[in-house]
Amino acid sequence: MAGAKKPVRILRNLNAKVAALPMITTALVIFVGCTIWTIVHSFTNSRLLPKLEFVGFDQYERLWSTRRWLVSIENLAYFGIGSLVFSLVIGFLLAALLDQKIRFENTVRTIILYPFALSFIVTGLVWQWILNPEFGIQHIVRGFGFENFVFDPLYNPDIVIFGVLIAGLWQGTGFIMVIMLSGLRGIDGEIWKASRIDGIPKWKTYLFVVIPMMRPTFVTALVLISAGIIKVYDLVVAQTNGGPGIASEVPAKYVYDSMFRSQNLGQGFAASTMMLLSVLVVLIPWAYLEFGGRKDGK
Repeated sequence: MAGAKKPVRILRNLNAKVAALPMITTALVIFVGCTIWTIVHSFTNSRLLPKLEFVGFDQYERLWSTRRWLVSIENLAYFGIGSLVFSLVIGFLLAALLDQKIRFENTVRTIILYPFALSFIVTGLVWQWILNPEFGIQHIVRGFGFENFVFDPLYNPDIVIFGVLIAGLWQGTGFIMVIMLSGLRGIDGEIWKASRIDGIPKWKTYLFVVIPMMRPTFVTALVLISAGIIKVYDLVVAQTNGGPGIASEVPAKYVYDSMFRSQNLGQGFAASTMMLLSVLVVLIPWAYLEFGGRKDGK
């Protein structure tokens, strides 16, 4: 009817909006609310229990003057750079190999992806045994007659974080491979035919055509890897428990120990807030690349 009024916009899809209310409430109360609560209490002198006794930036000054926190940030940088580079490179190379339609592809893909199904605790314990010099890789190699061979990263404070990195790569690279493989399978087959007709080497096709077309896939993989890097905790606890000494400490473990072992909630809240800032450093560029770039392209 010509005289009928259009429904108010807020009443459109009312059932769907009502159904989404619990999820929206949960997100606002638990995630946003608890985040604000944590930030506020990071400026307090909370110890065993939270209390609104504000001390300004004292907790942050104490945090950045603590050697253990600085070591954890340094370890996170080494672990993060290594994870980003090697996960992306190895994951893409494995995906490119499987994309060649090799025999037993499903079997190979399952074997490579299997470690991702394990918990970080299991992965940490397995690699603690593998890297143990008494019955791990070093022991096996010496059994072949190489008596001077030394490979004990978990017992060397200078390289212990790289032992943790090996375990992390073993578990997570298969998942990145699957993401990359899905991106490669989305590439139009006509591109490969055109490159073969033009005589372009396959590596140049990958480097200058395929990889730029897979930008959203790489961005997704980058965000997932970065999130795992920032919150790494159980892998370190299972392998080294932060040792030798404090050589393999990471921020998430520092937060846990401050809040539940040292009973210093204010210090733990301050460290948590710094971790939140590092998450935002990852999420904001990702949001811009995903949504800002898409809006510009319209």
